[in-house]
Amino acid sequence: MRKLAPRLISAIGLLLAVLVLNFLLIHAAPGDPVQVIVGDMGGASPQLIAQMKAQYGLDKPLPVQLGLYLWQVLHGNFGYSVYFNMPVLDLILQRLPATIVLVLSSLILAVVIGTLLGIFSARRPRGILSHLVTLVSLFGFSAPVFWTGIMLTILFASVIPIFPVSGMFSVRDTGGFFAQTLDLLRHLVLPSVTLASIYIATYSRLARAAMLDVLGADYIRTARAKGLSERRVVFGHALRNGLIPIVTMVGLQFGQLLAGAVLVETVFNWPGLGRLAFDSILRRDYSTLLAILFFSAILVMVANALTDLAYRWIDPRIGGGRTRKATKTPAAPGSKSPGPAKG
Repeated sequence: MRKLAPRLISAIGLLLAVLVLNFLLIHAAPGDPVQVIVGDMGGASPQLIAQMKAQYGLDKPLPVQLGLYLWQVLHGNFGYSVYFNMPVLDLILQRLPATIVLVLSSLILAVVIGTLLGIFSARRPRGILSHLVTLVSLFGFSAPVFWTGIMLTILFASVIPIFPVSGMFSVRDTGGFFAQTLDLLRHLVLPSVTLASIYIATYSRLARAAMLDVLGADYIRTARAKGLSERRVVFGHALRNGLIPIVTMVGLQFGQLLAGAVLVETVFNWPGLGRLAFDSILRRDYSTLLAILFFSAILVMVANALTDLAYRWIDPRIGGGRTRKATKTPAAPGSKSPGPAKG
């Protein structure tokens, strides 16, 4: 409980800082929702513009707007979406599951494939597979996710029409739960592969470097000397220590995954928070954009907390409990304490 309280206080302070900074940065940008609405209407009188600004609270000074916004968020009210014409919280809850499905599937795909490629290339550092992993890594680092998404869309829309290239479900009713799940997985293939492509390169190089370091350790040579199979040595002994830098990178890159989801969801028209953020930016929908940034910060904090738990599962010595203090055994009555050994 003593360790949980400081983390909870720091998390609350971080979320408050996120709210304040995002509010100030967004309101510092030119334009506002009223100007977008007036532009779509083809113009409006100054009286109508002033009335609309008063309706959305944009006529008040910026510190007053910030105070009112923080008070509303404290009570669970994230405002009303000007563009989508519905409460922001309901809108976020509708789009959040799609983003979580996309990000988690991409993360699992990147970690599993990247780690396996790194392990196999580390076993033979000068082999063909190792050079192939290096080439794949260079391509993954060089290709932007939106370009990869566009290329996959062209490939699977016209050349090899196997997977859907837009949306999360088919328009027609596909039947029961099993059929809908299968339809979701088919729509998920291209967005998740696109988002995972750059991170597969990252984890493959990181896993290769970590496994090369671990495979040269003394306890690995001892395990091989005992006659253990190579598979048990690699996956049973070396992989556990080699996973520590990979787990660290997962916690650090979760925020980048959410940022990359904005581009991927826009390319594939995936109905998640990324697509919602893109539309909110174009329409200057302040309330919706602020809520997206707030919930994204919560997701990143949850990912960091899960990373800490993964550390303790991989290596119980990390963040472990209290260490026992060395106690000195009292000498027997009348005995002398041993002095330094004479050489």
